[in-house]
Amino acid sequence: MTPAHDEAERPAVTASSPPSSPDPVRDRWREPMRLALTEAERAPGTGDVPVGAVVLGPDGAVLGTGHNAREADGDPTAHAEVLALRAAAGKRGDSWRLTDCTLVVTLEPCTMCAGAAVLSRVARVVYGAPDTKAGAAGSLWDALRDRRLNHRPEVVNGVLAEECATLLTTFFRTAPPTPPAGPPTDFDPGPSVG
Repeated sequence: MTPAHDEAERPAVTASSPPSSPDPVRDRWREPMRLALTEAERAPGTGDVPVGAVVLGPDGAVLGTGHNAREADGDPTAHAEVLALRAAAGKRGDSWRLTDCTLVVTLEPCTMCAGAAVLSRVARVVYGAPDTKAGAAGSLWDALRDRRLNHRPEVVNGVLAEECATLLTTFFRTAPPTPPAGPPTDFDPGPSVG
């Protein structure tokens, strides 16, 4: 059974047209992004938004993968990036610090996921489609390059952006709308003050 998704959950994704000439910065991340897209395709089976992530070690080996599992797990923090970072840290076993690793994700990270990338000390974050509603890698806010934070990973954006955006727009085009939420029937505002 696929849960309904309200408009607030739908990322505002856009895709820029691919460069007309080779782009060595983005081209080297195309294959890892394809792995993230494959991971993202697993999410809709549980009603989750199709976002996928992989964490690569310094040698390019996959250390962790994740796809959105908020609906499947009933966990609001079960975003693809968080799950992939947890898996990578667990696989390494020696430290939670992923200082020489790369996080590759199909959608620009939200604030929580950008914070997780900063706190895990990844060397870089590579993402596909920008998210103008909740993106925290430059679209709405730039938590990844905020100079007030203790770590700022390199950011590479727009890798296979059109493919990443298409996966999301297709999902939301076919997802049933969420009925308007009313107040809970057992709402208790607690004691009044004043």
